[in-house]
Amino acid sequence: MDDSMKQLQEKLIEVEIEGESLLLARQQLVENDRLRNGNREALTALRRRAKTTKTSIPTPFESIMRGVESRPLVKEVCPTCGDHDSKEETWVMFPGTDVFANIPFHAAHTILEKDQTLLNYEANKLQSIVKEKSLWISDQGVLADTISPGVLRSMVTLSDKPKIAQNE
Repeated sequence: MDDSMKQLQEKLIEVEIEGESLLLARQQLVENDRLRNGNREALTALRRRAKTTKTSIPTPFESIMRGVESRPLVKEVCPTCGDHDSKEETWVMFPGTDVFANIPFHAAHTILEKDQTLLNYEANKLQSIVKEKSLWISDQGVLADTISPGVLRSMVTLSDKPKIAQNE
């Protein structure tokens, strides 16, 4: 085989591998978003049960300043639990399993919030991988945005047979 053909073949293999990894990263991103949405819905359900929102619970400083003489100086207030009984049991199904567990309310939302932070980090990492791979593939000149649609269409319909033989 000619050296230029070997180089072309190697370049095509490299682009194909990068394209596959791009598609894999996109699929993982979709799966990650599905998990994040489920986690977010669970956290919202727990906040509704505790009758709190992300901003409805005062910060420890605000609660201290309301009545400095009548309260201890430091009182930890969980932003999700609020005044809700944090020891109240709640059912949780762990992701990826069919196991239900009856755990304290505070532990349930703490686990979900940590998972949400981890999922957000993973999503950001996957998004940067997708951007990086897309940019690399685009720089190689194999995306339709750098090739005119007419040239792309002619490459797709390219055949080895002469036109006269196709009509017969």
